[in-house]
Parts: sequence; C-alpha cells; structure tokens
Amino acid sequence: MQIFGVDIGGSGIKGAPVDLDKGDLAQERHKVLTPQPATPEGVADGVREVVEHFGWSGPVGLTFPGVVTGGSTIRTAANVDKSWIDTDARALFGERLGGLPVTVVNDADAAGVAEVSFGAGRDRSGTVILLTFGTGIGSALFVDGVLVPNTELGHLELNGHDAEKRASSKAREDHELTWEHWARRVQKYLAHVEMLFSPELFIIGGGVSRKADKFLHLIEGIRAEIVPAQLQNNAGIVGAAMHAAAKPE
Repeated sequence: MQIFGVDIGGSGIKGAPVDLDKGDLAQERHKVLTPQPATPEGVADGVREVVEHFGWSGPVGLTFPGVVTGGSTIRTAANVDKSWIDTDARALFGERLGGLPVTVVNDADAAGVAEVSFGAGRDRSGTVILLTFGTGIGSALFVDGVLVPNTELGHLELNGHDAEKRASSKAREDHELTWEHWARRVQKYLAHVEMLFSPELFIIGGGVSRKADKFLHLIEGIRAEIVPAQLQNNAGIVGAAMHAAAKPE
C-alpha cells in the first residue's frame, strides 16, 4: 500500500510516495526550498509543487514544524511565518491540492512514529525520545511505544536561550561551530532532557543523522543509549504517510 508523505521544514519541503509495508520511500523524494517568508500560502504552493511532481491523486499526509492540535489547527510557528498560528492547515492544504484528502501532524512526532515502527526505536520499551536536529530541534516522546504528542522539547531553556537556538543544526552552521564544539552543546542539551525524562533511548534524527559519525562519539556522560535515526531525514515523510493511513479523511 502506498500513500504520499510530505515533510515541511524550515528550509525545505520534501515528499514522495511511501510503501507502508516496508516503511520506506517507494520513489526518490522530490524537494523544493521553503519560501521565505514561510507564509501559509507560500508553503501551500510548495507542497502542491511536490505533490504534482509525482502526479499524485490519492491521500496525502503532511508534517508541520510546530504544534498541531485537532489534526488541523496550528498553534506554534517558531521556524516559519507567525501568520501560521491559528491557521486551519488541513483546510488550506486540502484546497490547494484540489480536494485531495489530507492529514497534518507535527513533524517530529511523524518522524518518531516512523522510527518506532520501522527504525531505531522498533521493539523498544520504556521511554524513548527522538530529537530532530535541523532548522530547529523537534522532539517526539514515547512511553512503551505510545506517543505523547506535541512535546516541543527544542524550546526548553538552555543557557538562557531556547535550546534550538544553541544546539540545532542551523545553529552549528550559523555560528560556524566545529563538530566538537557543537557536540558539547548537544551534550548539555541531552543532559537537561535526560534529567527531566530519564529515557532509555535517545534517537538523533534530522538531516544531521547522516553525519552521526562526526559527533555522536564526542557526546559523553549521558546514561541513555544514543543512536542515529535509521530512516534518517526520510523519517518525517514516512511518518506523515503512516498518519494519513491511520486517519483517513
């Protein structure tokens, strides 16, 4: 069974049909840049471009980089335009995609569901936390495989700032940090999250998961196991499609 997944991020919008039996992309993904400013109308146009690239005409699952309540209403917009707040995203995307059935879910929650079902968190009990390091830091919290949605742990305070302003992948690039320097920031952030939730496992996702060999071995003093996401930066696409399959419109 295939359903289309779209992962909306602060820098890129990417999507592909997903093979839900394998938990993997059925075709190579297509990506466009997220418009700046990332307004609802501009992002919706980007989503339409990605979906139309494949000539897709069935259900579409979408992620959003912020809190999504009721499967539709956007509550936060840290890394996109503030005009997203209180937008009915499901109605917006449904209209822009010509009436295709759509679902909307937090981006890190989608990635987490994919990793727990098909990747690094599969068959793991206890508390598991996926953290996506990209434009910001997304989070997905699971207890015995059950998702606690919209946790937004990237906005915990770290050294007087939102953690994602100090330890996201974008922060590393913006401040031209070495991998060693950035790993120390990530370590401090993980120690804070570990103090609050005592997870058995941290899964490190987002685009930086492809470069785990550059920094994971530099992180010390964390009791939880730390592993890179197996689905890497495709996890959000897969999770979006899974969400659409579980909640058909």
